[in-house]
Amino acid sequence: MAILDELSVSATPDETAASSAAACLFRGMSDPSRVAILRHLLMGEHNVRELTTHLNLAQSTVSKHLACLRDCGLVDARPVARSSVYRLTHPDAVLKVFTAAEELLAETGDKVRLCPTYGEGAEA
Repeated sequence: MAILDELSVSATPDETAASSAAACLFRGMSDPSRVAILRHLLMGEHNVRELTTHLNLAQSTVSKHLACLRDCGLVDARPVARSSVYRLTHPDAVLKVFTAAEELLAETGDKVRLCPTYGEGAEA
């Protein structure tokens, strides 16, 4: 069921499940390092070493975030020699999410960034 299929005063179990799934997706994409990894993988497959170099992140950080993204079904890996090469499982859909996010960010201006709950200055 699409998130906005039917709007009503009280949520049905299907609407609640769809909202919960969407929230899980957004939590999976909520870390700046995971967003950077996803954006970089939009350019093509990369191994952990390449991602650490391109994104200036520690190997352990990249590996931890790739595991999260894999668990969320957003990336997968294939073995190449003694390492793994990571790729997006649904690159077109990820690109659409980022495009929609950029459009929404342009509409909201700095409000999201300045949000006292989730913005850049909010407590973690």
